[in-house]
Amino acid sequence: MHSNKQTQIDEIEACDICAVVGLKDVITGDTLCYDKKPIVLDKMQFPEPVISIAVEAQYQADLEKLTNALDRLALEDPTFTIRYDENSGQTLISGMGELHLEIIIDRLVREFGLKINQGKQQVNYKEELLDSVVHSVVFKKQTGGKGRFAEIAVNIGKCDNDEVTGLEFINSIKGGVIPKEFIPYIEKGFREAMQNGPIAGYPVHSMRVELVDGSFHSVDSDEMSFQIAAGICFKEASQKLSAGLLEPIMKLEIITPEDYLGDISADLNRRRAVIEGMDSKGQHRVLRAKVPLAEQFGYVTALRTLSSGRALFSMEFSHYEAVPNEIREELINNRKFIF
Repeated sequence: MHSNKQTQIDEIEACDICAVVGLKDVITGDTLCYDKKPIVLDKMQFPEPVISIAVEAQYQADLEKLTNALDRLALEDPTFTIRYDENSGQTLISGMGELHLEIIIDRLVREFGLKINQGKQQVNYKEELLDSVVHSVVFKKQTGGKGRFAEIAVNIGKCDNDEVTGLEFINSIKGGVIPKEFIPYIEKGFREAMQNGPIAGYPVHSMRVELVDGSFHSVDSDEMSFQIAAGICFKEASQKLSAGLLEPIMKLEIITPEDYLGDISADLNRRRAVIEGMDSKGQHRVLRAKVPLAEQFGYVTALRTLSSGRALFSMEFSHYEAVPNEIREELINNRKFIF
């Protein structure tokens, strides 16, 4: 591929960079290889999106076109996700930063010919469970015909390993008290339930669930019964647990002339940043810091103003960290007001 032309070739080798047309079933992260000598390279690990906005088509006739366009963009970019919020009825798109989502919106307009309304950017907060509890649930529903029945007992709460994200599910059932075909549906029920945390409805960052006991009915028990029981179990158990809020922390690097370093550092301190170090690069200074994403909206304009347009910055996701108490209460109150 060249800037203004394409050169067709018959074969490519390792380390070549090329473009291929027409691979409809190939997505980012797939390995292409000779079918008689198959090989699979390790999949790339992509960070979770940290910022979201609501989008909608300006015209009702473009709703399906918008859905198809977003699905296509999500296939290309694993750091871009789409979610439908049942509480608000909005379509939420999430990415790695303001610029990322601006480019997505621009592509929807330029490449797909859509006119888009977009909402205010929102930080993707998470919730964390701070302790554990043993909890049991009996789900029983009788109707005129076949009823529903499921009983589970779990040890649920904080993960022992701080590096774990998502659901850590452990099956400790013995003696077949719950048939093994129902176990995956219990796990699925907890995985879905943790998308709405107990404090403010944000997703739970990590959770450990050990299935320790339960029972079933030979007629009334089925997969859906155990999936529903798991959801009920999470909602009841989470009310007994202490929980906290987490916010995404970004790794920030700024390159600036020495003259503006003091003003930029003072501004970062106001944004709850932790400055980790400074280096020299030619006649410029390189400042490295960790800063909450919530404090960085509009930073392109702010930095341009502070440096008379002479400073540059790059920002990428670093990790999640507990929200300070005063901000935590404000977030919870705002969330309750919305819903």
